[in-house]
Amino acid sequence: MSLGAAMAEMARVIQQEHGSVEGTLLSITAEAVRLIPGADHAGITLVVRNRRIESRGATDELPRRVDALQEETGQGPCLDTVWKHHSVSVPDMAREDRWPQFAPAASEAGVRSMLTFRLYTHHDHLGALNLYSDAVYGFDDADDDVGVLLATHAALALVAAEQEHNFESALATRDVIGQAKGIIMERYNLRADAAFAMLVRLSQDWHTPVTDLATKIARREPE
Repeated sequence: MSLGAAMAEMARVIQQEHGSVEGTLLSITAEAVRLIPGADHAGITLVVRNRRIESRGATDELPRRVDALQEETGQGPCLDTVWKHHSVSVPDMAREDRWPQFAPAASEAGVRSMLTFRLYTHHDHLGALNLYSDAVYGFDDADDDVGVLLATHAALALVAAEQEHNFESALATRDVIGQAKGIIMERYNLRADAAFAMLVRLSQDWHTPVTDLATKIARREPE
């Protein structure tokens, strides 16, 4: 299969998962392992607010273990990719000296070599696509080239999935607030603007987010 055909197939697979962030991440890592001969495992590291690490879309337990080690030690190739470089290559983890705390632990966990690629930068979220090989020097220049293309393609798919997820969340919020407004209008004979003002005022008085309060009202919990 040519690279162009492989990328088209990846787009088709990811499109099937469109709208599900976790489904998109799992598709990305599965396709990375399928398309890159040296990749035996793959995962995605997301760094969110307060630099907390989330391990997502892992093909198996190894990527999750590596992310846990990076969070414990505060160092590692995935973090360097997120904060410093667009990509990082680790030909032989057992001989690696850039991360003196992380590398020995990762080698003991079974990592022999790695390739990591910055996945995307979006507001408070940073990410890296991480490939793991069971062999030292498991990746070559061709794998690096494909990885860059995969990371670019994956970044676009992930951003699209998150945008759709956020849009659906916004619609759900609007709907529950609309339901709560309708209940208030009916119960207290108020206009729509007055019902919304009442909802906001109750939210402030009770120190409760408007959406949470609207959900309670929509479920007819308060009496």
